[in-house]
Amino acid sequence: MTPHISHAILCLNSKSGDSPQMRPIQEIVEKLGLNWNDIEPYGRDKAKVPLQLFNRDKPMKGKLVVVTAITPTPAGEGKTTTTIGLTDGLNLIGKSATAVIRQPSLGPLFGRKGGGTGGGLATAEPATDINLHFTGDFHAIQSAHNFLAAMTENCVKSHEIERFNAEGITWRRVTDAEDRALRNIVIGMGKPADGPVRQTGYDISAASEIMAIVALAQDYTDLRTRLSSIVVGWTQDQEPVTAKDVQAVGSMMVLLKDALKPNIVQTNEGNPVICHAGPFGNIAHGCSSIIADRLALQTSDIVVTEAGFGADLGFEKFMDIKVRQGGEKPSAAVLVATVRGLKWHGGIAQNELAKPNPSAVEIGSSNLKHAISIVKRYGLPVVVAINRFPEDSEEEIRTIQKVAEAAGATNAVEAKGFAEGGSGMMDLAEALCQVLDEGPATVELLYENNNSIIDKVTSLAKELYQAESLSWAPMTRTTAKRFEANGWNFPICIAKTHLSVSADQRLRGAPTGHIFPVQEFRIAAGAQQIICLAGDIMTLPGLPADPNAFDIDLQPDGSVTGLL
Repeated sequence: MTPHISHAILCLNSKSGDSPQMRPIQEIVEKLGLNWNDIEPYGRDKAKVPLQLFNRDKPMKGKLVVVTAITPTPAGEGKTTTTIGLTDGLNLIGKSATAVIRQPSLGPLFGRKGGGTGGGLATAEPATDINLHFTGDFHAIQSAHNFLAAMTENCVKSHEIERFNAEGITWRRVTDAEDRALRNIVIGMGKPADGPVRQTGYDISAASEIMAIVALAQDYTDLRTRLSSIVVGWTQDQEPVTAKDVQAVGSMMVLLKDALKPNIVQTNEGNPVICHAGPFGNIAHGCSSIIADRLALQTSDIVVTEAGFGADLGFEKFMDIKVRQGGEKPSAAVLVATVRGLKWHGGIAQNELAKPNPSAVEIGSSNLKHAISIVKRYGLPVVVAINRFPEDSEEEIRTIQKVAEAAGATNAVEAKGFAEGGSGMMDLAEALCQVLDEGPATVELLYENNNSIIDKVTSLAKELYQAESLSWAPMTRTTAKRFEANGWNFPICIAKTHLSVSADQRLRGAPTGHIFPVQEFRIAAGAQQIICLAGDIMTLPGLPADPNAFDIDLQPDGSVTGLL
């Protein structure tokens, strides 16, 4: 198939469930070596794996590969497309490979970013279903989150906890809609029986602590422990109030019983995909679930999983949060780069990115070099996947290869999964296997568990974000000390712009000498993270002036258009 195939044509001709290679889900389940009679099917093309099938002590069969990328640009980089295409490419060269991806959020789907199932001939299927309601996991998480808010309000109204009043509630609500009007709201405006008047707000569902918990919990017992630890507020004596204290945990467990089970779907070429959990990488920890990785690693030779946004965010959190909390250590990383993305980082305007400009690619490759250095800092070998677009010139491709190899990448290989599917990813698959054959990587995390919160944030800002110094908003240092006094010396989850290595989205490339602004600390005790808000970051995005929603519709025959 020609690499110049139109993205638009592919999308128009692709409907959920009608791919010519689409296999019955039973076949995919059996390809993973699982017994069909033990599986919970969701129609003909989706299935869930009950947790009783998991044996935490069972040895891992496969090797884990994490897919990361340069800093995202408005031009798009194609990390999920690479993850899916590489999985197909590995299977074509005789490897048993499974992809593990996050569940898409409705927010960016109807907003600006679009779907999260890959693209072209490197797509997870049934794409429409996965991007919409799927198996209901997002709705379950949202319901559990907002139920906890209701139980907390009810606890205050009933005076169940001494010296805990409405002013002490910190638990916000969530929605999967990019509704900026809900960022800051006032509730209790009705009768006295409706509750006291106070200010609160909404976050996007992908940033919910419960979303992070589902991604990190290893079984129902772990889920219960984590839910019980969620802090919903503070008494007047500055004592934390938890979900266990407001007696919400049992009902939340019931709401989440199916959401913790990983989902099995497939690639466009009929290879297994585990799609589970969907925390954002810029305001949450950006990784699919530990359970999903473990299922894939127990059943496949190679597991290709993705981390959200660029190496400075999703990959760092994969290592410093997910691996620290029981996730399997990866053996290698694939780092996605594009010619047009590096031209963007080289200062080129978006409407000029299609024009050949090797010098801009070389200038923008400062971002690629930095991303490679981040991955290597953690001890992993790096293979660069150059996601090929039709307008890319051979000189621009060679420039990336030269820069990547000089920066310490093991190889830099063209990735043509969008246009050619697995056959266009076989070279990348071979390059990756050469790295994996060299033996296990020696993983080294960024900071020690017992480092202070302040020291952890400082390490991230200076070593990964290349900040010259940090600024601390009022009460941030005090809050950090209060968290530590409660035993919450957890890993750090930075919430910052994904569009720059810094906290300022205007700074392209690999900026240095900037000040990293720490605005606020939030405790996520159930997810065992300290959320650090840096710069002008929104935990509930808003819709753009021209959202994707304008183009999405349902046709008389029941088909969905404009979604993919």
